[in-house]
Amino acid sequence: MARVKIDAGICGFTTEVKSASEDRQHVTLHVESDCPDVIRIAKELSGATFDAFNEIGPCRQSGSLHDTRIMRICSRLPHVACPVPAGICKALEVVAGLALPRDAHIEVFRETEPGPQASGEPPKEG
Repeated sequence: MARVKIDAGICGFTTEVKSASEDRQHVTLHVESDCPDVIRIAKELSGATFDAFNEIGPCRQSGSLHDTRIMRICSRLPHVACPVPAGICKALEVVAGLALPRDAHIEVFRETEPGPQASGEPPKEG
């Protein structure tokens, strides 16, 4: 079994995905979340069996990124930057042996151009 915990960020919602497979190809998912949008799609994902090779690869050589069952279901999430679809795919690929279990991170920083006020220098005249 593989387990992925997803902290979605500023919304404060968390999602946990558990994946299991007996043959390292056919994967059953269980998704729990406190996000109302993820809860809606979790009903379709949880208990369903997905073919990891069709969803992730290694046989997935061509076609659209979104042309998989999981991504079609996740496309109903209203926020395109939501990290939950990637976390679901990570749970699937790890349990199928298509990836090693390792944390993935998205770090977000707001950077602004330093101006006179930010640098502590007085404004230049001229």
